[in-house]
Amino acid sequence: MTTSPSPSSPAAPVDIAPFGNHLPVRIRFGDGVADTLPAVLAELGSSRPFVMLDEGIETFNAPVAVLLALLDATAGITATRFGKPAGEPTIDMVNDAVAALIAADCDSVVAIGGGSVIDTAKAARLCGERGITFTEFLASDRTYPTASMPLVALPTSAGTGSEVSGGAVISDPAAGRKAGIANANLRAQYALVDPRLTYSMPPSMTANTGVDALAQAIAGMVAKCRTPIGDAIALEAIAMMGRSLVSAYRDGSNTAARSEMSCASMMAGLTMNISDCTAEHSLGQAIGGLKHVPHGLTIGLVLAETLNRERVHVPAQLERVADALGEPDDGSGDGSRAVRAVTRILRELDFPVLSSLGVTDADLETLTDAALDDFFITMAPAPWSRDEVLTAFGTALALTSR
Repeated sequence: MTTSPSPSSPAAPVDIAPFGNHLPVRIRFGDGVADTLPAVLAELGSSRPFVMLDEGIETFNAPVAVLLALLDATAGITATRFGKPAGEPTIDMVNDAVAALIAADCDSVVAIGGGSVIDTAKAARLCGERGITFTEFLASDRTYPTASMPLVALPTSAGTGSEVSGGAVISDPAAGRKAGIANANLRAQYALVDPRLTYSMPPSMTANTGVDALAQAIAGMVAKCRTPIGDAIALEAIAMMGRSLVSAYRDGSNTAARSEMSCASMMAGLTMNISDCTAEHSLGQAIGGLKHVPHGLTIGLVLAETLNRERVHVPAQLERVADALGEPDDGSGDGSRAVRAVTRILRELDFPVLSSLGVTDADLETLTDAALDDFFITMAPAPWSRDEVLTAFGTALALTSR
């Protein structure tokens, strides 16, 4: 007689360490929610919004053009537009935005664009309300008072999740560094996440921003400050991106893939706020400070290499990541499946390698210094040594293809 195998015994309970989360952003998600902006402004009591957007975005993003026309046609609303120049936000860009915001005498801030626009808007609102430049803020004691002007964020990319985060990353080209700031009072009051606004992203941007979102979600699973709430949100976001990132890259008209990526990137932003980013962001931002290239690109260049180190310290967490990405179980239990899954995704995205930026062995010490000086690396599950950082950069640099 054949008997059924006995079910495996459940895992033993574990103590949950104390934690606290506060995420006050009101989120509206779905096709068409961008068109509720006038109603949201009315709810906030705003009639003079300062609308910051990627310079010229309405010429290639049809839903944004429709939204701007709708805003102009809404009785009782007088909007001031500010076009942010292309590229990663810099201190000078924020200073220009602060000056424009102060001169406009507006009663709310609306950010329509990718993470760079939303980050610029956060920093500009912070400084504009205090009547100081961002340069002066960086030299100050860096207090973050509660904002009096509401901020409404409408992302046009599926990447940083800045619409729900309390962080802003601003480049300092003169120093070759990025001046990241973070505080709960930087967060937007509303996030209107409309997948239609992301349809115009070209494949390279889809890949870069998507990998950034994936990295944030995975980081939330390995950071030493992770929480069960963060794990739950991260795993669902990772599963969505495992299904949809490559599909959105290969076919930008795939509306289901665009929808999942918009939702997943927003959830990755929540994960980052509940938990944190880790070493992949420190190493990536070091590259960005040196080469001034898109943020998501720099993260992807070192993502697999940093995870290969982290799996030694949190293999069980990375096994959960591998499961979410649908990577077949090989019985190893050491987290290597997650690294293999991420490596596969990077290959399917035709992702560049570090040497393609012109990075050489001579840059490795400078990159290592910058990475070790970055906050996010302190959130890793175990402290990184200098040799480990050098090894991660060296391994990435040795790649000639994916």
